[in-house]
Amino acid sequence: MSIVYSAYIEKRGDKLSKIILEDTRQKPEKTAYIREQLEALGYEVKRTKIYCGDYTYPTNQSICIDTKQDLQEVVSNVIQQHDRFRDECIRAKEAGIQLVILVTDPKVKTLSDVFAWYNPRKRYSPKATSGRQLGKILYSMREKYGVDFQFCTKDEVGKRIVVILGGDTNV
Repeated sequence: MSIVYSAYIEKRGDKLSKIILEDTRQKPEKTAYIREQLEALGYEVKRTKIYCGDYTYPTNQSICIDTKQDLQEVVSNVIQQHDRFRDECIRAKEAGIQLVILVTDPKVKTLSDVFAWYNPRKRYSPKATSGRQLGKILYSMREKYGVDFQFCTKDEVGKRIVVILGGDTNV
């Protein structure tokens, strides 16, 4: 059974405002396109510190979304910054939060597709992480920590955030 939560709605005069929180550690200049997409869907984006992830609702933070600009950022998180990333996954699990890692990629649509991903760094360094290695790591993290890995294109990020949070994408 799936529970759907509605967006926090705040009344301002005669207008109702649907709100999504964005973590203050997100770089505003790099995520402006996400805020624009969310606003086009009728959501107001408020910046504040979030317990984990980058996006959630103010009144129900049982689902948090951590956005990644590409699979290269995911490699950096699970290899070079493994302890920090693992600790965030553990913190979410212990708090009863479903952490969703939303990765922007034009070709990868599912976690299984990661195995076929070609890391462009392999051209310069044969020891660079392969899609097969990354896929194994992500499956392992999903099993150990309950993290959900989802994928979409850059144009779909805002809509996917709303859908994952259980919100309405009809404007």
